[in-house]
Amino acid sequence: MADKPEGTAQDRAVTDDQEEQAFVARDIEGYLAAHERKELLRFVAVGSVDDGKSTLIGRLLHDAHGVYEDQLAAAKKASKMEDDGSHLALITDGLKAEREQGITIDVAYRYFKTPTRKFIIADTPGHVQYTRNMVTGASTADVGIILIDARLGVLEQSRRHAYIASMLGIPHLLVAVNKMDLKDYAQDVFETIRLEFLEFAGQLRFKDITFVPISALKGDNVVNESDRTPWYDGETVLGYLEQVPIAGDRNLADFRYPVQYVLRPNLNYRGFSAQIASGVVRKGDPITVIPSGKTSRVKAIDSYDGEVEEAFAPMSVTLRTTDEVDCSRGDMLVHPDNRPQVARSFDADLVWMHERPLDPDKSYLIKHTTQMIRAQVDTIHAKVDLTTLQEHPADTLHLNDIAKVRLTCHRALYFDDYGRNRETGAFVLVDSLTNGTVAAGMIRSEKAAQSLDDVMREVRAGSAMQPKTQVSSRERRERLGQVGATVWLTGLPGSGRWALAYALERKLFDDGRTAHVVDPFREDLDSVISAARACTNAGLITICAFTSFKRSEREQVRERVGAERFFEVFVDTDPHVCLERRPQASLSGFEPPEASSVRVELNEMRLDPAVHAVVAALADAGQFET
Repeated sequence: MADKPEGTAQDRAVTDDQEEQAFVARDIEGYLAAHERKELLRFVAVGSVDDGKSTLIGRLLHDAHGVYEDQLAAAKKASKMEDDGSHLALITDGLKAEREQGITIDVAYRYFKTPTRKFIIADTPGHVQYTRNMVTGASTADVGIILIDARLGVLEQSRRHAYIASMLGIPHLLVAVNKMDLKDYAQDVFETIRLEFLEFAGQLRFKDITFVPISALKGDNVVNESDRTPWYDGETVLGYLEQVPIAGDRNLADFRYPVQYVLRPNLNYRGFSAQIASGVVRKGDPITVIPSGKTSRVKAIDSYDGEVEEAFAPMSVTLRTTDEVDCSRGDMLVHPDNRPQVARSFDADLVWMHERPLDPDKSYLIKHTTQMIRAQVDTIHAKVDLTTLQEHPADTLHLNDIAKVRLTCHRALYFDDYGRNRETGAFVLVDSLTNGTVAAGMIRSEKAAQSLDDVMREVRAGSAMQPKTQVSSRERRERLGQVGATVWLTGLPGSGRWALAYALERKLFDDGRTAHVVDPFREDLDSVISAARACTNAGLITICAFTSFKRSEREQVRERVGAERFFEVFVDTDPHVCLERRPQASLSGFEPPEASSVRVELNEMRLDPAVHAVVAALADAGQFET
């Protein structure tokens, strides 16, 4: 072990608490100022079900004096297990369902501090069905802690969570091999797991990976060093969290300032307010406004505490410029020689987070920095199998699916690759009808050299999106309870096509369906086909009895409407009966269907059974939602 101060970490925590209380009593303002200057580290605990994530966090909070007495008492009271220390998991597992099932479902956030740093912990679910919750908790983390059960080794879920943590851009990974007490603290067990994990992790994007043998239940190597692992000379979990360098993880090279608000309290003041997404800005710096392309210089930087000479991420400030420039919410201020990529189409990793699956026929809203614009998923390149981490083709995405996709926006976004800048490389998709967040995305794009002319050309270009309805066919189907179809009645003049058409319309309406008979008055075949296609696309059951003697004419309808939505009904009434009804009609040249969807003989049956035959054929073809 490296040299440590005398006494256990818990003893030192008690001493620190006493000194802190004395500091508060002596100089409260000085204490608050010192506390504010402490560096904040966000970390997330992930792993398989029952690996001990919640117990580890409970142990951290307990031994670092980050738990109130009433919280600890409530956890002990709620615990139904006899094993000593098992109540620690309930400090974060606050949901009743979690306590009943003994697993983490929601993301639990906890805060604690040490003399060195402030910490925000996210305890995330391990079960695969709660992947979206894990993504939410890990999206802002500086460090990821993956727990591996020493008895089970590296499991598929361990690999899956490491993959997701890497995809989310977490720079530092701590692998805590837990439950070492159940393997007699054997070094060979620890080493086997370490080597197996490192072999897999070689393909991931972490800056560094650290391994610690622990027992969260017993407290070994969590806050206090353990005498049971004399072969281990590294840091404890808390020691690692206190010392891991995170200042270099923040992007201070690329100045990105997505404007949130134009501040104009009076005629003499005009500034642009926002939180700096990345980079540093100084008084006098040249800046460019995207998308206008106008340039100016920073005249002043105003903060809550007054004017400052420089500001950096993630400070919230107001910038004033030397010139009056056209700029509003959604625009971005950057340095002229360091611009983000500007494009309307890009590739991204997408995590689907909604029960309703992705609808490729529908456009969504994309929320990126301070912009909210319309976008659509053009292509699903591949979906990741979260069991094997292999990529497979897919037509849609369901809850918790992760895929590589291509998106196109109504107008250009200003972004960086997510691996370089998590603030400008991240986005969410929002359903424009429900306003619900349906997906989270990470932009993957190699930064290509773009001249200012190229940037402005992309900004000023028209929408790259093919026009799409905001109401997809799936939503229409769910609302109407039917798919939409064209029922094309063909037969001789006098066969009863029109009587059948209106009787069918009446029956469908009485059944709660939406149907419509197309009136062909003074229209030609092309016009009727266009009307039928439009009505069918709108989800209606469109009924047409237009004269179409030739098979080629009916084939035109089939092709334009779609074979799966075209129902040809042959009204095969006896020609003699037709002539009795229409003595002046010509029956020559009619080409009967070779294979119609339905065939009815209105000289042999009444209208009602004929109508029921057509309705039954529509139902058998899956026209109606059950």
